[in-house]
Amino acid sequence: MTRRSPSTSLHAIQRVPLLWLFGVVAVTPASYAQQTWLAGKLGQDEAPTVIESEQISGRPDRELRLQRQVEVTRGQTVINSDQAYYDIVDDRVEASGDVRVLRAGDRFTGNSLKLKLDTGIGYMDSIVYRLLKRNAQGHAERIDFESEDVATISDGVYTTCNGPDPDWYLKASKLTLDDGAGIGRARNAVLIFKGVPVAGTPSISFPLAESRQSGFLAPTFATSTTTGVQLTTPYYLDIAPNRDLTLFPRYMSTRGLMLGADARYLERQYAGETRFEFMNDSGNGDQLRYAISARHNHNVYPGLGLALDYNNVSDNNYARDFPFSHVFDRPGVNRRLLPQTATMSYSPGGPWSGTLQLSDFRVLQDPAAPIGLPYARLPQINLNYSDFSDTGFSLTVGSQYTNFSHPTAVQGDRLVVNPRLSYNYLRTPGYFLIPSVSAHGTLYNLNQIDSSAASTMNAPNRLVPSLSLDSGLIFERDASFFGRTATQTLEPRAYYTYTPYVEQNGGLYPNFDTTIADISYGMVFRENRFIGNDRIGDANQLTLAMTSRYLETDGAERLRLAIAQRFNFEQQRVGLGNDLAANSGEKSDVLLLATGRVNRETRLDANFQYNQERGEINRLNVGVYWQPEPLKLLNLQYRKDSRNLANIPNTKYELIDISGQWPIADRWYGVGRVNYLIDENRVGQSLYGVEHQADCWIFRLVSQRVPTAAGVVNNTTFLQLEFNGLSSLGTNPMRALRLNIPGYQSLGPATTPTQ
Repeated sequence: MTRRSPSTSLHAIQRVPLLWLFGVVAVTPASYAQQTWLAGKLGQDEAPTVIESEQISGRPDRELRLQRQVEVTRGQTVINSDQAYYDIVDDRVEASGDVRVLRAGDRFTGNSLKLKLDTGIGYMDSIVYRLLKRNAQGHAERIDFESEDVATISDGVYTTCNGPDPDWYLKASKLTLDDGAGIGRARNAVLIFKGVPVAGTPSISFPLAESRQSGFLAPTFATSTTTGVQLTTPYYLDIAPNRDLTLFPRYMSTRGLMLGADARYLERQYAGETRFEFMNDSGNGDQLRYAISARHNHNVYPGLGLALDYNNVSDNNYARDFPFSHVFDRPGVNRRLLPQTATMSYSPGGPWSGTLQLSDFRVLQDPAAPIGLPYARLPQINLNYSDFSDTGFSLTVGSQYTNFSHPTAVQGDRLVVNPRLSYNYLRTPGYFLIPSVSAHGTLYNLNQIDSSAASTMNAPNRLVPSLSLDSGLIFERDASFFGRTATQTLEPRAYYTYTPYVEQNGGLYPNFDTTIADISYGMVFRENRFIGNDRIGDANQLTLAMTSRYLETDGAERLRLAIAQRFNFEQQRVGLGNDLAANSGEKSDVLLLATGRVNRETRLDANFQYNQERGEINRLNVGVYWQPEPLKLLNLQYRKDSRNLANIPNTKYELIDISGQWPIADRWYGVGRVNYLIDENRVGQSLYGVEHQADCWIFRLVSQRVPTAAGVVNNTTFLQLEFNGLSSLGTNPMRALRLNIPGYQSLGPATTPTQ
């Protein structure tokens, strides 16, 4: 459909004589003054066409011929050239001689141009281009503008590097740039890096914006002690805006081909992700080996939710043999215990709430370091009540029914009811006094499997009351902290607990899920020194603590110092099994805590556990984190535990952990971590490597050493070349770097390198 201008007008920046002959307009400038022609529809939805040139001639209702310093503007499109021809009827521009086109910020330079202004369709020859959004550039024999958003480059190159001699570029027979979809596609493409072809493909796609597109992702390769050389060629399927699927065919030189997939979905009421992989392991007699991890969260209706978490593998050695497995690359899953749970929760918004859970574990056993099999909970039902009165009284009731299942140990049912009444009205900005009384009722119904170790009763029960009083004062004063105005607080606290002794030793009660709480600053303010419901510790004790904080004027906490100790007025008698209670002396270890950001560059995190009777430090954790500038980071941690707990084996250790990221040369950065076990005189975990950031690409070479089983160590090497705005080659080590180096910063286009 052609465009016809209902009206035209000619404007001269400087008055010039005009000659009108038979409907033809000719401009004869008295000097080389610039002329401006305004033509086209002037509606609200379309921009006019503005033409500027030193000389304009032609028919005002059909065509114009433009000479010298030509500029044609329509909306976001601007055309500059030495000469041009404008067909008003067809709304078409033909330009030649140093042609320059600006389209929505993108710049194109060539010898000649043909372009329809209304549709944006046309072509240019012998072009050089620069794309604004991706900071990309290149050159080509020809570019075809297929619409205002789509352009196809023939026999050209693409790069995000600056300058006439780029470090890398993509050479392709056809290169389509789709700004509307935010995607680039190349055919018969070869990636050139430092003048050397490093990869080639008949078809490749890459992002021009933050959008998703189906297609092959960049292949990754790595080396591992257990898999040999590993090559993965992922394929991404953009099924819908809220659904996608990634396929992971992976070849391992020592084991063969593994197939895997990762499916994700997101709806208004539910969301989830499923990962699975399988193979016939040629390195293990063609054994079928597989792993699956699935999570689903569903808001059935307001207040009612469903959560599923299922993880499983084919055999005990899976985590050791396949260190790159996707199953272990998610929170809540480790390499020995794989959770399998289904939970339904109900919280309508009132005082009542509850959950129903089915829970079990897939245990991966290591013969050299076996671990105990946890109880399955089939099911576990929680019903809770909370009521907070305006008078200051609060009543909470926690109740739980659990059926514990185990193949070799005592199993059965347990019912727990724990009401608590507290008074919170005695609380002001300067002090607080909170009395509380509670009762812990427990009823068992046991099924004896091992009579030699079983309880002497099939239905033991107990009711244990507790009384506590929590009190504290808060003092404030003006102070300074490293020359900055601050408020210092002094907060003494006293916490008293009384729980009478009830016989629970000698195998009278089973132990389904209980252990002694590891003493720490937070744990000394609990009534029960046990974690779990199978033991209620007797107590007649007082915990004294003192905390001091430095607060800046905006309320940010700069430093916290604290000391606490618990005093027992009676000997503690309740323990686990036949063992007496741990830390049952007249007083506990002294606990000291220091944490905070001392200044802009330094953060401190330290805690001490000092035994006064032996005059030694039982536990010591000290961490200093120093980051003077971006991409400059040093972390030093020292940890020691000299305790020997009968119920918690393998607690004694002493180690030092050093990690960091630091410039070692111009645009080169070293990264590393060493976890050294002092008591065993050996290296536990380690990671070291180098990174290089150029203007348009990043290089990473990282080696990691991780123990995967008792006496078994896996060494992995990551090698990656990341081309800004295109893709990457190799295996991404970012997860390993972030897990091993606290505070690690990724190199990238937004990062300013330290010179």
